[in-house]
Amino acid sequence: SFLIITDSGGVQEEAPSLGKPILVMRDVTERMEGVEAGTAKLVGAKRVAIAETAKSLLNDLVKYKNMSALDNPYGKGSASSIIRSILTRKSTTPVSLNRNRPRA
Repeated sequence: SFLIITDSGGVQEEAPSLGKPILVMRDVTERMEGVEAGTAKLVGAKRVAIAETAKSLLNDLVKYKNMSALDNPYGKGSASSIIRSILTRKSTTPVSLNRNRPRA
């Protein structure tokens, strides 16, 4: 897709990872990080406003690239690696992930 149009809060959080502009069909959102970072834009629910904003992104490649080239405001997707690294450094007892071992 060229851009994402949604009213879903979950999509607002996940879509910046795709590097596409996000048009949010709401007047307000609980997830302002994307709007503040410039990856998402509140366009409301009126058909004309949605169409005009989408058209402006389709016709203005600079505007499109500026909105889609931003960093993901929700992180880089590396939380599990960071947590594992911290736990490995802090752990004094080896942790086994083998769930099939017999119990004592």
